[in-house]
This record gives sequence, structure tokens and C-alpha cells, in this order.
Amino acid sequence: MENSTIFDDVFRTMLEKMPQLAIPLINEVFGTFYPEDIEIIQKRNEHQTQNGRVITDSHLLIADRIYHIECQSTDDSTMVIRMIEYDFAISLENVQKENGRYRMYFPQSCVLYLRGIKKRDTISVEIVMPNGDTVEYTVPVVQVQEFTCDDMLQKHLLFLLPYHVIKYEQEKGLDTDSEKWKELLDEYAKIEKYLEKNFLEKGNEKAYRDMVELIIRIADYVFRDKEKVKKGFGDVMGGKVLELESDKLIQRGIEQGLEQGLEKGIQQGIAMERKNTELVRRKAEEAEEEIQRLKKLLEEQNNKQ
Repeated sequence: MENSTIFDDVFRTMLEKMPQLAIPLINEVFGTFYPEDIEIIQKRNEHQTQNGRVITDSHLLIADRIYHIECQSTDDSTMVIRMIEYDFAISLENVQKENGRYRMYFPQSCVLYLRGIKKRDTISVEIVMPNGDTVEYTVPVVQVQEFTCDDMLQKHLLFLLPYHVIKYEQEKGLDTDSEKWKELLDEYAKIEKYLEKNFLEKGNEKAYRDMVELIIRIADYVFRDKEKVKKGFGDVMGGKVLELESDKLIQRGIEQGLEQGLEKGIQQGIAMERKNTELVRRKAEEAEEEIQRLKKLLEEQNNKQ
């Protein structure tokens, strides 16, 4: 995975493998009340414009609404221009004719900023029409670093969890002996416990593994220049996964042992049956021989008379 695109790749991986995690985020941003098990249709992200092809981070159909979320790791002053270009392309694909007139429906959109805390909650651009009328295009901004670990867990904003570790990116004194390290460990012990309760205990080991893997992947990038911290973090978050793998190996060994034991028992039973059959055969032969011997003696006795 390219480091320059790791944040986007994790974002798209979550949408591909665990799309239901986006529902609490959408509810938080747009004030909706979708249940987490609502159907999500992922529409194509590639759109053709006069300037060529554009690819959006997401394009979701939920109920009767289109949602578009972009993941942004840096503060880009032209982001609002890109957003209106993306949204225009999406709305063109969903244009409808109503009462003899074409109508374009822009998607519900927002930008997910991963780093820092901006002073604005929205980004906007004013569109001036030929007749002088103006339309303000506004997109809400979600700033991941505004949410504490407790906020994310209480609001079930698991979609933001892999990016939470970015808050420690600029901690110059972060080491495995520092107070910040202890704070980090406490937070991720809480996160791991939450994931265990909401995934493992509900029988969804795959989602648990996927989420832990994505959290570690972002942490490996954030701590790429802090080898001890990177290793320590991996040990903490990856420990349960290794434990699960060990449990699976042990269980597999038990099952193989039982299978082998059963197979051995069957083989022993067959061998015993063969042995018993052979014993019966020999006794039958011996009985036949005894009969023949007695017949011979009887014949000899008759001849003497």
C-alpha cells in the first residue's frame, strides 16, 4: 500500500468490507436516524466530466438519498471546488424529468478532515448565475480530531477509529516510557475492549480482525519513524488477533486429534472384526475336521462288524 494513499485506501476498505460502519457517521453529520442494518448500495465512484475522469472516495445510495463523503488528510483551499465538481458529476448521472422539466439532485456531501482542527464547520462557494442570482453551495466538514476516543465509542463512530491515532503524530516526546505513551495505551485498551464486545462477542471475528488490521496499518504509517512505539502499538493491538490465531491452531489440533483418534478407533475395530472373523473361520474348520474324523471312526467301526 502506498503511504501517500494509505488514508484513502483505509477509507475505501472500510466502505468495501464494513459499509455499515458509515451509518452512524452519516447520522451524526446529516441528522438522520438510519438503523445500522439498513441496506447500502455502493454506486460507481468513477465519473466522466468535460475535463476528464474524476474518482470520488464514496458514492452511496441509502433509502432514497445519495451520499458522498471525501477523505482529506491535508487542508486544501481548493477542496470546495473539487467537491462541487464531484457533486455536479454525480447529480448529472441522477438527473430526473419532473413535470416536463429536468431537475438535478445534488448529493448529501461532506468532507472528512483527518488532521488538525479547523475553525470552520463548513466550506462553501458562491455561484453567480447569468441573471445575477446567487446560489451558495455549502458542504459540512467533519474534523476527526474534534472527537475524543470516548466520543467515538459512545456515538459508535467506528468509521473514525483507524484515524484516531493521527492525534499522536506530532508528539515529539512520544516514547514507550512517556506519559503520552501510557495515555495512548489506555485509549487503545479501551478501544480493543469495545471492539471485542461489539464484534467478537457477537460472533463477528472477521470484522474485529479487519478493524484491528486497519488501525495498525494507520499506526504503522504514523509511527514510521518511531520503531519502538510502532512495535509496542502493534503488540498491544495485535495481541488479541494472535491469541485468536493460537486458539484456532489449538482447536484445529484438537479436532485433528479427534479425527485421527476416530480413524484409529475405526481401524482398530475393523482389525478386531477381522481377527474375530478369522477366529470363527478357524473354529469352523476345526469343527469340520472333527466331524470328518468321527465319521471316519464310525465307518471303521462298521467295517469291523
